[in-house]
Amino acid sequence: MSDLRLFRLDADGRDVELRSSTVALEVELQRRIEGGMEGMLGIRFLASEYPTGPWHRGRIDSLGLDEDNTPVVIEYKKGSDSGVVSQAVSYLRWLRSSRHEFEALVKEKLGAEVAEAIDWRNPRMVCIAAGFSHHDRVAVHDLHKRIDLVRYRVFDGGLLSLLLVESAPGTGSPAPARRRLRAHEVANDPNGDTKSVQSTLDAAPAHLRALYSELDEALTASGEVEVDVKLHYIAYRRMVNVASVIFRPKQEAILVYLRVDPDTVELEEGFTRDMRGIGHLGTGDLEVRIASPADLEKATPLLRRAVEAA
Repeated sequence: MSDLRLFRLDADGRDVELRSSTVALEVELQRRIEGGMEGMLGIRFLASEYPTGPWHRGRIDSLGLDEDNTPVVIEYKKGSDSGVVSQAVSYLRWLRSSRHEFEALVKEKLGAEVAEAIDWRNPRMVCIAAGFSHHDRVAVHDLHKRIDLVRYRVFDGGLLSLLLVESAPGTGSPAPARRRLRAHEVANDPNGDTKSVQSTLDAAPAHLRALYSELDEALTASGEVEVDVKLHYIAYRRMVNVASVIFRPKQEAILVYLRVDPDTVELEEGFTRDMRGIGHLGTGDLEVRIASPADLEKATPLLRRAVEAA
């Protein structure tokens, strides 16, 4: 089914389809998403209509920083317009050439510590429109940029739907030289381990790598989850992060941080933990410790919940 359809029960218990439409003015869509950007897209809002100077000659609809500290350019079109993709690519070029300016903006809005942690390896573009052509959806995979195409609809009753219709992971640039973890990261890392997540996985025992292979399959089984290898964790995402995975070879365990409300889970010591207010690598409020196939089987309903909710 290519289009999202919504139904509600009427007074007689019959399903009535809600009518969908597009916004009358593009700015309506922009203001609504900017007002709830973190909840809708997992992106912290930084600026609106940001000028790109005389060379690039434009204004970026929205600038943001996502939950993985990746810079994001967001562009909107009230209808179906193939120009939104090329426009966003142009602004991404500005972003790469204006790192210091962007870092200063992040420092002003979110603080110096966040600005120092910006990950420049694979900046994102999010294009939000009423629709995208088949050519748009094919082309984004040949641009070697990280691009999300998101289709919107507005429904009776003030409802807004956002549907991720295509996602290209991009190629990114080589990882920067390894930095020392900040104090709060070291404090919450039981091993004091500053290795990259890839090197940790490569050096892990065979049974832990096999367990991770099963975990990866469980998280990506829907075919709608993108895998994004960060420096210190592996992010699984749809519209927002579903899970963050890190490895603890010394404990012979994998820690998974899920986008699941801990209040909705019966916590079990040694298996699940409420991480709200506790600093950790990656994102997600519920920690799940997986050390065996039995743990993974027990965790599967929680993994499914996180994917379905994103």
